Amino acid sequence: MIVWINGAFGAGKTTTARELIDLIPNSTLFDPELIGAGLTQLLPAKRLAEVGDFQDLPIWRRLVVDTAAAMLAELGGVLVVPMTLLRQDYRDEIFGGLASRRIAVRHVLLAPAETILRERIADREVPPDLPDGEIRVRQWSYDHIEPYHAALAGWLTADAHPVDTSALTPYEAAVRIAGAVSGGTVPVCDIVQTPEPTSETVAAGVLLFDEQDRVLLVDPTYKAGWEFPGGVVESGEAPARAGVREVAEETGIQLVDVPSLLVVDWEPPVPPAYGGLRLLYDGGRLDSDEARRMLLPGPELRAWRFVTEEEAAGLLPPVRYERLRWALRARERGAALYLEAGVPTG
Repeated sequence: MIVWINGAFGAGKTTTARELIDLIPNSTLFDPELIGAGLTQLLPAKRLAEVGDFQDLPIWRRLVVDTAAAMLAELGGVLVVPMTLLRQDYRDEIFGGLASRRIAVRHVLLAPAETILRERIADREVPPDLPDGEIRVRQWSYDHIEPYHAALAGWLTADAHPVDTSALTPYEAAVRIAGAVSGGTVPVCDIVQTPEPTSETVAAGVLLFDEQDRVLLVDPTYKAGWEFPGGVVESGEAPARAGVREVAEETGIQLVDVPSLLVVDWEPPVPPAYGGLRLLYDGGRLDSDEARRMLLPGPELRAWRFVTEEEAAGLLPPVRYERLRWALRARERGAALYLEAGVPTG
C-alpha cells in the first residue's frame, strides 16, 4: 500500500511523512524528489531546459511508478510518499500505473489555511550550498500557491482525504493521518486496475455518435488523456464483442447489434509500450435519451463529451486522432480501412 501525502509546496509534507513512518508499522519513506534530482544529473541539459518542472518529464512519472513498485517488492509493507501533485492528468498517470501493479493508494491532502501556509513558506530553511536557493525553494512555493488553489477548487478535494493542519505540528498531523488510514477513513483510491501488457495486445474501441453526428470521447480515471470507449480484448474474446462489453461497462449503454468495423490500425511497439492491433467500430447514433442515460462519472471514467472532428484534434494524441480521422472517412465511404501507425496502406 502507498500513503500519498499531497499538498501545496511548503505545507509540511516531508516532515509529516518522516513522523508518519514511526507510526505506521513496516513503513518506508519514498521521496520522488530524489528521482527528480537524479534526472538533473542523467538527462542532457537541452532536455531539462525544455521543461519548467521535472514532473513534466514523462520519464520522471514512469520512474516514480517503477521505483515505488520495486521498493514494495523488496521491502513489502507501506510506502509513505510526500509529493505535491497538482495536475490531474499526472495523478491519473501515476496512480493508474500503480493500480496496474495492484498497488493500493490512499491519498491524503495536507490543507493548512493560506495564512499559515505562507508563514510556513517564509520559515522554510534554504540550504546554504544550493545555488539560487531563495528562488528555487521559497519563491517556487509562493508561485505555486495559485495552481494549488486551482486544483483544490477542481479535482483535488474530491480525490484526496483533507487534513487541516493549520493548528497541528507535523507529529500531530502524522497521528491524525495514521488514525485515519488505520480506521479506514482514508479510502483506497477508486481507480480501475488495468494490468500492464507483457506483449502485443488487441484493443477494440467503439465510436458512438449523437444526433448531430459528433463522436463520443471519454476521460478515463486510470490514465491521462481522452479516449474512445473500449479496451483490451480478453483471451478468447471476439474483438467486436469486447468493444460492446467495454461500452456497457464504461457507459452503461447496451448495444444490441454487433458494431461494424471501420479501422484496423497496427500500432508499432515503442518501448516501454508493446503496441499491437487497434480496431475501431461504428456503434451507431445515440438519441438524446440514450445519451442522458450514460452512467458517468464512475470508477473507470471521469467525464464524457461529444465532439466534432476538429474538437477531437485538440483532445486526442496525434496517432489516436489520425485513427479517428480515417475511421470517419471509412464510415462515410462504407468500407473499412487498414492502417499502420495511423497511416492507410494499400
